[in-house]
Amino acid sequence: MKTLKHIPFELIFWIGAMILLATANPDKHGDAQHFTLCPLANMGFSWCPGCGIGRSITQVFHGNFAESFAHHWFGVPALLIICWRIGVLIRTNLINNKLLI
Repeated sequence: MKTLKHIPFELIFWIGAMILLATANPDKHGDAQHFTLCPLANMGFSWCPGCGIGRSITQVFHGNFAESFAHHWFGVPALLIICWRIGVLIRTNLINNKLLI
């Protein structure tokens, strides 16, 4: 438990978000209303840039690149940026805890 205190919250957040998006069923998203924490979706708006990116990343994890691009063109670049950020956070955490020379 002591080592968990050294892991940055941002790293836990991004890894958790990627796991949730990777395990989500892309067929259930579509245009159907689903449970979401998105304030725009909960207010009844059908368009939200964040929801589209999440759906797009889910499609990428399932190998559906055309559907990913249809949901949001920024899904693949966003996934690459998030993976880069996770790598930076892991490397920084390892250096700061002197686990990486």
